[in-house]
Amino acid sequence: MTSSKFFSFSLFSLLLLSTTVLYVAEAEEPLPKTIVLYLQDTVKGPNATVSPIIGLTGKDWSFDQFGTIFAVDDPIVLTPNPFSSAVGRAQGMLVVSARDGANVFVALSLVFTNFQYSGSSIQIQGVSRQHEKFREVSVVSGTGKFRFVKGYAVFETAYYDANTAHSIISLTVNFQ
Repeated sequence: MTSSKFFSFSLFSLLLLSTTVLYVAEAEEPLPKTIVLYLQDTVKGPNATVSPIIGLTGKDWSFDQFGTIFAVDDPIVLTPNPFSSAVGRAQGMLVVSARDGANVFVALSLVFTNFQYSGSSIQIQGVSRQHEKFREVSVVSGTGKFRFVKGYAVFETAYYDANTAHSIISLTVNFQ
């Protein structure tokens, strides 16, 4: 009987050890502390990636008009070059949330479709003080390789062409 108990215990221990080793072997590589991405943002023309969807009646629907809501679907690239390969999309909405038009509420999902994070997303939310050089918002969560991440993201306009209303926005995502 003692031999039988020992065999059962040994078998159980072996199964537990092999499961633990397998789990550790399949563990994901750790996420970097910082990721720098670039959003290609176009407001005018047939290829616009930002579009007003509603605003106050009788008012211009613009980035400094309180109450205007925009839909966003910007390509995400790894360099400031507008011809870089896209690694995903920044999809969500912007709401001009300050009566004086100084602040925009941002709710974006960074949806990765290429690169090492394909199938994952990062959720960004917060108030962007649009007249400041650096605009910081919260990283509130994520999916896939970014599941449950927290941190903050900093937007900085790297390039703006007033004629075409095309911007290249540097987005530095910092994780805790």
